[in-house]
Amino acid sequence: MRVSLTACLPGCAAVALLARAEADDWPVRAVPGGFAVQVWGGEVRLSGLELRLEAADACQLFVLQEAMTLLFEAAGARPVWERVATGDLPPTLSLLRVEGVRDASPSFRRVRLTGNVSRFANGGLHVRLLLPPEGRPPEWPVIDASGRTRWPEGAAALHAPVYTIRALDPRQGWLEIDIFQHPGGRTARWSREVQPGAVVGVMGPGGGWIPEAGFCAFFGDETALPAIARILAALPPTTRGAAHLSVRPSDLAFLPRPPGLSLACVARPRLLESLERLDLPDADRLVWVAGDRGLADAARDRLRGRGLHKREMSVAAYWQDQAAESRA
Repeated sequence: MRVSLTACLPGCAAVALLARAEADDWPVRAVPGGFAVQVWGGEVRLSGLELRLEAADACQLFVLQEAMTLLFEAAGARPVWERVATGDLPPTLSLLRVEGVRDASPSFRRVRLTGNVSRFANGGLHVRLLLPPEGRPPEWPVIDASGRTRWPEGAAALHAPVYTIRALDPRQGWLEIDIFQHPGGRTARWSREVQPGAVVGVMGPGGGWIPEAGFCAFFGDETALPAIARILAALPPTTRGAAHLSVRPSDLAFLPRPPGLSLACVARPRLLESLERLDLPDADRLVWVAGDRGLADAARDRLRGRGLHKREMSVAAYWQDQAAESRA
């Protein structure tokens, strides 16, 4: 069963939607009186001055509604939606409880959260944790009159880092997140101090999904390890490739992976060198890179130089080396 939502738009909206579709490779097809765009598993249809969204569920529908609101407002074409759940929690937000925390490896703490986690089983590997300020009751985001998420500000502002779902069991109602214990990290400190029963906001899911390629290569540092571990565990056993990780060898213990995919620890400065030496097949391939912004930017340039299409790569900056930026 699919759900839908309509809005009225000014005439300039078509130009903005087509430009975004071209930039992001969203498929476009003609429909009577206009066109339809396939976006994140849903559909955005523009016929004359009417915008219609269709999605698999209320969560995906809200994601489309918010994205289109932001897109069209930036183009000076604010949509007027037929209905807005003003003041409600966004359907993309779940309030879960901490069941427990344990050491997953020398460098990571594993937090188990419980509640209704069924919607996190699909739609993306990543979520945003919403951690309230210390000593204050939490104020959660709500939907404003325009159809966007309104976030608490000032002293009530939430810490909202993005993390990977390391594992989950919708039937038993839990998901787990691994948190890297880097010095001075606010979420790392929270993972050491949080008590069972604490309420945590979890928004998502989003981001990438399990690659579908016969050859997959992975490059990343400690911040990328949870995502790489989740992907490796889900890859088909016939997948070939390699994973080059700048982590402690002890953090790789019992890391499941297809038998045809090799695993290597690489010093952080040599990750890019390993990428450059990678022996790639001509087709059915994907290269996945995540870590600091410097690595991500350089990797993207190298992969383009080797002729990879953007559909053959997934490159993300998970953090920024401020010291390196100041020296640049």
